[in-house]
Amino acid sequence: MKEKILIIEDEEDLVKGLKLNLADEGYEVGWASNGEDGLRKALEGAHDLIILDIMLPKMNGLDICRELRQKNISIPIIMLTAKGEEIDKVVGLEIGADDYMTKPFSIRELLARIKAHLRREKREEKSEGKKVPKIYRFGDVKIDFAHFKVRHKGKELDLTSLEAEILKYFISHQGEVVTRRALLDKIWGYEKYPTTRTIDNHILKLRKKIEGDPSHPKSILSVYGEGYRFVG
Repeated sequence: MKEKILIIEDEEDLVKGLKLNLADEGYEVGWASNGEDGLRKALEGAHDLIILDIMLPKMNGLDICRELRQKNISIPIIMLTAKGEEIDKVVGLEIGADDYMTKPFSIRELLARIKAHLRREKREEKSEGKKVPKIYRFGDVKIDFAHFKVRHKGKELDLTSLEAEILKYFISHQGEVVTRRALLDKIWGYEKYPTTRTIDNHILKLRKKIEGDPSHPKSILSVYGEGYRFVG
């Protein structure tokens, strides 16, 4: 099955060249010429990567990127910026873009970056379930994995790196039963086995940060005799 790439860009001449080169590489290409249409197609379609311009009619690329990440859509986004838009590049990366290129750019370099991001996606999907975005939201909880922060009902708390890794693992296996043994293997590693009580203590601390009532959790559920299930 062909990998699908969505281009959200209003410069038709640039798009023609991109579509031609991407088609030659075997990709299926979609296109939107304004931000509102681009966001709609990104939300409705099953794409493997998005090429997203910052300056667009109706809705700019930064807002599109932010909206997609807020909805936990984690596919790679390569942003296109005009020369000198340094602040926009930084903001784009902070809100969840994976890469950026400055116009004018080399088609060969863009193709190389696309292939690199798609290869990485396949490796992550194969090894550890679904990819977890840098910003993840569920209910009234917002988790910022890049800055080890969790915001719950307006209150911001710090996450330890270990807590962040546990949460990532839960989210990447949402709905599945995660055994204590799996957490030991994947989070701590074989050389640093703690006791199962240590794991339970970490889960208790996490629940205090993300659950409305930690004694009656609704997100990280206990599975008797097995481990836990994250339902979000």
